[in-house]
Amino acid sequence: MDLSNLQPAIGSTHSKKRIGRGHGSGTGKTAGKGHKGQNARSGGGVKAGFEGGQMPLQRRLPKRGFTPLTRKEYVLVNLRDLELFDSGSVVDIETLGKAGLVSQIKDGIKILGDGDLTKSLTVKAHKFSRSAQAKIEAAGGTVEVL
Repeated sequence: MDLSNLQPAIGSTHSKKRIGRGHGSGTGKTAGKGHKGQNARSGGGVKAGFEGGQMPLQRRLPKRGFTPLTRKEYVLVNLRDLELFDSGSVVDIETLGKAGLVSQIKDGIKILGDGDLTKSLTVKAHKFSRSAQAKIEAAGGTVEVL
């Protein structure tokens, strides 16, 4: 078997329903739309969320919260994750990406102090928690803010 011989499984595809093609077809005359009414008209139907004139759900519920336009979203990395690097190595955005700890950098990387660090590392990131910075320096490493 190769790509030129591929076909869908038998019964998995259906031919398109041809509506409005005579009364013998089963969907002739009114073309499956019934007799008159809003949904039978061309361009008819109601918009999404319309509840027949009743106050729609999205207007009945209270507005809640606030999303600031200037909010920064950081990718979080814990200290316990940095244990996989060799002692004396430089941990930056590139090495974190290669190790699979960071998939996409949003507004930067923040190192959190969850876990213990036993190796001396040079860690480069956009932000550090106080506990992470203290633990890195206590292990003999250095912290560089990008």
